[in-house]
Amino acid sequence: MLGLHLYMLQRLSALLLAPLIAVHIGVMLFATQGGLSAAEILGRTQGSVAWALYYGVFVAAAAVHGAIGLRVIAFEWLKVPASCLTPLTWVAGLVLAALGARAVVAVIG
Repeated sequence: MLGLHLYMLQRLSALLLAPLIAVHIGVMLFATQGGLSAAEILGRTQGSVAWALYYGVFVAAAAVHGAIGLRVIAFEWLKVPASCLTPLTWVAGLVLAALGARAVVAVIG
């Protein structure tokens, strides 16, 4: 059960995620080629407003996209009743956003 507005929102979040993921993977591959660890990369990005905004948008798009995807899986595969889908979607989205926000807060410093 996926209304047109959720369908479009998931597609829009996918359009946003595609370049964000490509940049993220590219930067990670470039940074780790020089032998930087995750802690060293975080040390270099801490305090950067630009990186915090980048990852903030990334987290928001991923949370929306993932929550809607989980809604579809719950309905089509797990046969969750339609009345439970909206609360499930909100909980999933908020959990994903909270987990991602922890990473953004780490970038902020």
